[in-house]
Amino acid sequence: MKTIEKINAQESREISRLKKMQTRSSSKYFFVLLMLIAIVNILDEVTSNLTVTVQSSFITEFFVNNPFMGKFYTYEDGLALHSGIGVFSYVLGLFTPFYKALADKWGRKPLFAISTLGMAVGLLVINLSTSYIMFLVGFAIISFFMGHDIQIIYILEEAPDKHRAKIYSFLKSFGILGVILIPALRDALMGDDPTKWRNIFLVPSLIGFVAVVLVLIFAKDTKVFIGERIQYLSRPYEERQAEKEIQKQQKQAQRNQSGVFNGVKYIFANKDTKMLIISHIIFDSAMPAIALYFESSMHRAGMSTAEITKALFMVPVVYGTITFLSGFIADKLGRKATVTGFSITCVIGYTLFVVGILNGWEPYLIGSLAGLYQGSYWIGRDYMNVMMTEKVPTDIRASVVGAEGLLVIIGLVVGYGLAIVGMMILPIWWACLAISISEVSIAAIMFALKVKETKGANLDDIE
Repeated sequence: MKTIEKINAQESREISRLKKMQTRSSSKYFFVLLMLIAIVNILDEVTSNLTVTVQSSFITEFFVNNPFMGKFYTYEDGLALHSGIGVFSYVLGLFTPFYKALADKWGRKPLFAISTLGMAVGLLVINLSTSYIMFLVGFAIISFFMGHDIQIIYILEEAPDKHRAKIYSFLKSFGILGVILIPALRDALMGDDPTKWRNIFLVPSLIGFVAVVLVLIFAKDTKVFIGERIQYLSRPYEERQAEKEIQKQQKQAQRNQSGVFNGVKYIFANKDTKMLIISHIIFDSAMPAIALYFESSMHRAGMSTAEITKALFMVPVVYGTITFLSGFIADKLGRKATVTGFSITCVIGYTLFVVGILNGWEPYLIGSLAGLYQGSYWIGRDYMNVMMTEKVPTDIRASVVGAEGLLVIIGLVVGYGLAIVGMMILPIWWACLAISISEVSIAAIMFALKVKETKGANLDDIE
């Protein structure tokens, strides 16, 4: 048991360390931080999209051309089975919010480094995979770490209030443009041979390991977290302990106490955040149909590996461009207009994408439409996340972000179920289009009518 003297000495050292961070050169450090976030954003976006963009290749290898568990499958049945198994990877997602909430206790930097390392390791495991089981291990690792979003908290807590959305959208769009690395690797390492799909996982894995080193050397915790932490530790230890004991005895659910369950309580205790999370859950039920099957849709519609690669070159270009523009829209017109407007372009873009693959349109045009509907969807979802961070206090912000991630898993599970059943009844593209249009439309209408604007929110002043 630590004595009070030892605890005070330890906390005094921590305060000194945090105060040294506050003396950093703000403009110089901010530029370095932006560069680090940009690199990790690229890794995050590439990791999020990599398995999807070679989906037809590994489904064909593991299920169609080779037996899995002693049985050969049709493409649709193999894809449905993989999707069903993939749902279990979201069981790990149940633990992710608790992991994210550690950022409120340990600080942002440790989680930033650990999550980046996790993505790099997962990609390397897939690159070395010799079986579907080994592939799933790598897939589970990246599924756990790629949605950490700690870099988003960095942006929101470091950027000036009036330019927050523009800086966020610039870094986000830069990361998305980095996804052009995927078709470039496909073109260089796969060509028109889908059996070489493992090769494209090695390069981003190596980038990830380098990024971890850079984060450890150059990144510091955010100024908001440092300020809050110094203020907390500056209070007498006995006073803090007495306060905790009173809270425990009275069984008070303090909204400013970190932890995922407190984050959930906070969300549902406030009408505005409650309506936001309900809209978000419905919106997320469209995610599997929106994000996971576009490459398979192109493949099953008759496009070759080379044609799909051409289409994939355009996805990050369009996606990145509209993401960059979304920041100006969000700062000018507000977050609500951004989410609602891009929900509309998502529906329109997806409809045209399906028409295009069925009528043999130019691959670059098909890729542009895929970039439009996917980019629109993720912009809408991202600004739902941004709005949640702009509605909660600093000392529970990471916990609420974690709780939000836990709650939207409900929508993801429903979305997976609908997609799996749908693709076994209808062609992949019709099933996904029907799911996307209905879920995105319902969520956008509820969001527009029930959620309050957060444009210009000062994160330091939120109580």
